[in-house]
Amino acid sequence: MPRMGRSLFSSTLLLLLLVALMSLGLMSWAWTAPDCTIADSSLLPNLSYYIPFCSLAPGLHIFASCSNVKDLAQTLTAVPQDIEALCLQGTVPILSTDAFAHFSSLRLLRLQLGTIRVTSGAFQGLEQLQHLSFEHHAPCCLSLFLPPDALEPLRFLKSLSFQGYCLNNSQNIQLPMKLSHLTLRHSCLIDLQELQGLFPNLVPDSSPTASPRPWSPFLEMLDLSGNLQLSQVGVRALHGLQLHSLRLDGTPLSALTLPDSGLLHLDSLSLVGTGIEKLPGNVTEYFELRALDLGRNQIQNIEDEDLSSCRSLELLSFHANGLQFLPTRFLSALPQLQTLNLSMNKLGPTLVLPEGLVSSNLRVLDLSHNELSVLPCGAFSFLPRLQELWLSGNNISNISSESLKGLRWLKTLDLSWNQIKVLNPGWLSFLPALTSLNLLGTLLEWILGKQLQGPQKLSHLQLGSLNTLEIYPPWPPALLSLEAWAEGYIQFSIPRGEPFLFLENLTLQTQNMLLIPNNITVHFPSLRHLTLRGCSPHIFSSRQSLGFFPELPVLEHLHFWSTHNGPEDLHLSGMPRLRVLELGDLDFLLDSSPVKLEVLLKELPSLQVLALSNLNLGNLSVSSFTNLGLLRLLLLNSEWALGLDSSLQELIPQMPQYVYFSDVTFACQCESSWVAPWAIRAPNTFVYGLEKSICMANASDYLKTPLLSFLSDHCPYDAGLQAFLSSFTLALLLTVLTLLGCPRWLWLHHLRTLFRTWWWKLGGRGPRSQFRYDVFLSYCAQDQAWVLEKLVPALEKPPPAGEGLRLCLPERDFGAGQDRMDAMAASMEGSRATLCVLSRQALSSPWCNLELRLATYFLVAKPGTARLLLLSLEPIDWRQLRSYHRLTRWLQKEDYFNLPQSRIEWNDFCEQLRRRLRNAGRERDDQGL
Repeated sequence: MPRMGRSLFSSTLLLLLLVALMSLGLMSWAWTAPDCTIADSSLLPNLSYYIPFCSLAPGLHIFASCSNVKDLAQTLTAVPQDIEALCLQGTVPILSTDAFAHFSSLRLLRLQLGTIRVTSGAFQGLEQLQHLSFEHHAPCCLSLFLPPDALEPLRFLKSLSFQGYCLNNSQNIQLPMKLSHLTLRHSCLIDLQELQGLFPNLVPDSSPTASPRPWSPFLEMLDLSGNLQLSQVGVRALHGLQLHSLRLDGTPLSALTLPDSGLLHLDSLSLVGTGIEKLPGNVTEYFELRALDLGRNQIQNIEDEDLSSCRSLELLSFHANGLQFLPTRFLSALPQLQTLNLSMNKLGPTLVLPEGLVSSNLRVLDLSHNELSVLPCGAFSFLPRLQELWLSGNNISNISSESLKGLRWLKTLDLSWNQIKVLNPGWLSFLPALTSLNLLGTLLEWILGKQLQGPQKLSHLQLGSLNTLEIYPPWPPALLSLEAWAEGYIQFSIPRGEPFLFLENLTLQTQNMLLIPNNITVHFPSLRHLTLRGCSPHIFSSRQSLGFFPELPVLEHLHFWSTHNGPEDLHLSGMPRLRVLELGDLDFLLDSSPVKLEVLLKELPSLQVLALSNLNLGNLSVSSFTNLGLLRLLLLNSEWALGLDSSLQELIPQMPQYVYFSDVTFACQCESSWVAPWAIRAPNTFVYGLEKSICMANASDYLKTPLLSFLSDHCPYDAGLQAFLSSFTLALLLTVLTLLGCPRWLWLHHLRTLFRTWWWKLGGRGPRSQFRYDVFLSYCAQDQAWVLEKLVPALEKPPPAGEGLRLCLPERDFGAGQDRMDAMAASMEGSRATLCVLSRQALSSPWCNLELRLATYFLVAKPGTARLLLLSLEPIDWRQLRSYHRLTRWLQKEDYFNLPQSRIEWNDFCEQLRRRLRNAGRERDDQGL
């Protein structure tokens, strides 16, 4: 074969093999898809804790949350089409037509996609959608374009929200007829008049549109909070509009001008944090408001004449205003008032409320955090219909029955976080209707059942002490929920073994649980939800002298987080109906024996959700999940050196529907090589978190090797796969030889050209493209001014004014909401060099020290491919650096810079620094190649 023919043959064969391997997914197990979480919210209500940017609407079940989205079409291929809620976070410039056409069951759609343009028909097919929001949480507003007919397919849309977006380029947006909540927060609104141009069918008689639509006469809520430029109302800006609620929190708009807007009807007005100093009486009287929220303002005094126009109010809030007293005619001037919020004011230390006046309508009174110390006798006797009284966060040390006299209809009493040490017998005698009592955070050390006598329907009880808490019967007969906190221990004294007959929810937070006498068994025949924090596993011991919960026949949810080492005495038995089990911190010492799941879970046949955190599980095998046929969700969090035995492959057809790995470090072993192909192509299971997981070869391995990369690089394929690849390669070889026998093979030249073009596009224009930045810049807050004014322009401006380097500044280049530690590590690894600006302030800064230590780690772990440069702004003793012993070994002499003082020396210094950065980048490029 001629030389040229052999060259073309080799290139062609290499290209065909490469394309074939990539199409089969065998080149690498590393994932490039966005980070998507899919779950059933009915299984684990707290699952949204792991997905902080996606809060769900009530009643939704199947939902998906995807971050780092860049290609929307590719992302949505991994999302089930029957989901009911979808949250997307990333950067997508355009929402194309029929982008969500396959998700006909979608009811909630939340988009955090940066600057975005929506095309007509983007929401086609979303006929069941009820909640749509566009969100951007950075301080600045982003541009968002909506065509007039973009929302036309959303016939059943109830709430529409724009947060952090500017709609100046959009006009004549037609709102759906079913819409009840419209939100424009943190936008660029200046005048309410702009709403007519944005939403012509929101306000009747506004500018005509090309396609007139029926007008929606009644909107439940219009939220314009956080619009810092909204200062003008505009005459007839809302002419004809009827609202239930209007929120103007945090805006400079003067509420006094609202009557000029033409608004026909308004029930509730919120003016939180607007800086007003007086009651807006004319607005309240004009609209006959039923609710007015004036929280976090500067209203320190209320005059009688201010109340004359507020007779229609049913809810009034003065939260966090600094009020010191109330006028004499306060309650008589507000005859319809039902809810009054006076929390976080200065009405104490002795409560002085208007006397001799009776308010027969007041139902809720909040006096929390008012520096109250004394409640006078009959303090609330003029409020006979009061149902909720909130006194949390005051300095009340003693409370008597006379203080609560006259509250015969009171249902909720909150005395948490006060200085109460003793409860007098009969102090609840005047509260026969009480159902909820909160005594958390008090100084009580013992509670006698007779101290809670009086109310016959007390069903929710919260008890808490800073030290110890002893609880004695008899229990309230109608008790359904009990929560008890104590730092030291909680002791239940049950001399005759009285059961908690109707208790359904129990929460205990303490270091130790005691039962007196210890040979008594406590029965919870109705308990469904049990939460334990800090308790010893002995509480579930099979030995009668230690166990506190021998049998829980109807328990459905158990949440158990312990601070004690060793699960030896943990025995979960007598729970035949348990559906949700959350366990954490039972075995946090690495040198202790691993938790044996096969023993721990063997008597839980109904388990559907299993969430395990920091348990030192060791190695998971098929025996770990025996008899868990109903399991639908498995969450493993904060595990160290976790091994996945090859025997688990037997369970693949019966694996739970959802499997989550969160902050899990695996053991680097080829026995887990089955995990990657299973996670990618699992037929019945959604697997989340493996693409972020790392593994450790041994206890001293801190390089954080990605698990999937380790498996693809170190673990050979099985014999069947190798045989398949061999036969496939042979077939390709025979095919190419046949094609080469053709007299004309000009197509090979074109194929080689295509291959070379693809290869150079894949590699970029040059070696520099493999690094995102030239220099990662580390400095402290005290040196920020000098860095931004002097150093950055000298390095970042294009020649000849500067060097034209790409700098990474944490305050500027880290994404909003991004974890700073992860962003720091990724930016350093993606930079040619790291430049640390050192001063005495920087050496005392925790973040600067952390960045220096991380840069030192890359210097030691990857010698030759990492470069660290130090710039001192003042004389520094290098021995003050924590990593000095490593720096002296790895840094070269020209890596140290001392800033001179004169201007001439400054120019020389800049040239020397630029030259060293060029050399550092060139050395790293050579190593990278």
